[in-house]
Amino acid sequence: MLVGEAVGRALAELGVRQAFGVVGSGNFHVTNALVSGGARFVAARHEGGAATMADAYARMSGEVAVLTVHQGCGLTNALTGITEAAKSRTPLLVLAAEATVPGSNFFVDQPGLAAAVGASSVRVSSPSTAVPEVARAFSLARDERRTVVVNLPLDVQGLPIDDGVSPRPVGGPVAPPPSPSSSPSPPSSPEVGELASLLAGAERPVLIAGRGARHARAELLALADACGALLATSAVARGLFHGSPWSLDVSGGFASPLAASLISSADVIVGFGCALNMWTMRHGRLIGPGARVAQVDLDPDALGRNRPVDVGVTGDSAAVAALVTAALAEPTPSGPGYRSEAVRERIARDLRWRDVPYDDWGGSGHVDPRTLTIALDDLLPAERMVAVDSGNFMGYPSMFLSVPDEFGFCFTQAFQSIGLGLATAIGAALARPDRLPVAALGDGGALMAAAELDTVRRLGLPMVVVVYNDDAYGAEVHHFGADADLSSVVFPETDIAAVGAGYGFDAVTVRSVADLAGVRSWVDGDRARPLLIDAKVAAPRGSWWLEEAFRGH
Repeated sequence: MLVGEAVGRALAELGVRQAFGVVGSGNFHVTNALVSGGARFVAARHEGGAATMADAYARMSGEVAVLTVHQGCGLTNALTGITEAAKSRTPLLVLAAEATVPGSNFFVDQPGLAAAVGASSVRVSSPSTAVPEVARAFSLARDERRTVVVNLPLDVQGLPIDDGVSPRPVGGPVAPPPSPSSSPSPPSSPEVGELASLLAGAERPVLIAGRGARHARAELLALADACGALLATSAVARGLFHGSPWSLDVSGGFASPLAASLISSADVIVGFGCALNMWTMRHGRLIGPGARVAQVDLDPDALGRNRPVDVGVTGDSAAVAALVTAALAEPTPSGPGYRSEAVRERIARDLRWRDVPYDDWGGSGHVDPRTLTIALDDLLPAERMVAVDSGNFMGYPSMFLSVPDEFGFCFTQAFQSIGLGLATAIGAALARPDRLPVAALGDGGALMAAAELDTVRRLGLPMVVVVYNDDAYGAEVHHFGADADLSSVVFPETDIAAVGAGYGFDAVTVRSVADLAGVRSWVDGDRARPLLIDAKVAAPRGSWWLEEAFRGH
């Protein structure tokens, strides 16, 4: 058995179930060995798409996913997706063939590239060490939630494994990961006591959960009940508190007027696994005068990184929430906090963006993106998985399309690259085949990623692709304004429905709500082919979230 084959088989035995990539000569054998070992491989049309598919699959499945790429150019093609995964602490292994001879046209400094984008790096160095090195990379990705580039030198890949070396990892499979509800470093009693005291004295507490608290729903709900807190999430954790009458949905630029008002009126804000960055706190404007701020995070370096905090607790969100709840219950039960019948009624009546009055921009062959999205929210099945690309349009699907829980929304926006939304939807759809996948894209991102429409069709995914088509890079149009020369960011009208049809999609062009009859027919039909909606949207001004975002630029 050669090293490349042993690496693929070892990863399959470690539990890798899903890999994505584009196969070339350098990663051919390791990819085939993964498949022989029982993993599924999805061939993307571009390495950038494959990287984001793997990222989304890992986020929505809780598993370590694998990206496999050719040496040199295969890795550089994938770098944007790898950067997004690294910034998001996605447990992802990148199997990258490597040319180590500087004279090779495929040679680049692959460990240097990994380090530059925030990923870890491991190199398979010899037949005798190959399997333990890969097992170490797998453990690093899974247990520390890191994106790890595994460099597979071509000359090492082709060497035979010694007769006495098993393709299994040394000592058998890596030990199972610690329970997500148990912190590797239990929080100290003083820190927990400080946070409990802060919440016990709060009159209007708000708990905000981020990516690092997606596993802590039950514990955070219990803590909120104990201290009378309202609940919100960062965008990436949207849906976590779905169904709670005290949920404010998303905090930050996407927050509805009522949510923003209630959060900014809080006297205590506690972020759990949440960076409390400029997006989640609207550049700090959601922190009211005199409000006290606390933050809970596994990474001590994250505490206070984006804004000063009065109390910082190092620990797992679920474990800390449970300890604080117990501490609150010991002396005296907490009072009602922020919860009153009047607040409950306001949340039920006025929280959703679709319930906020607006002047419809539709007409002259264009549909208002809010009106479009509200209609789609009513048309599409509630058990859905929404993936959103970046751009001026992104707030509309992010906030006007409801989601059933935290596994109903996949938001690859840590790097804010446009063009990732379609691949995100593919990876998430494979992780959650029980949900209708909905990819919400702008026309710029849709055309960047158009090659992956073929991947949707090949996989037979019953996906809905909604393109908010304003024939422009809308964020730049509205950021720089009509007085600027916008010729570089405005384009002639493109028939994206015809592009979708060419890839084998059912396709409809929507200029008014009446044109959504074709969507109803698709939903009620057999959904044998994916659906692309080319929505010609009106955009006389920038979206509300964009105006918020650019206040800080």
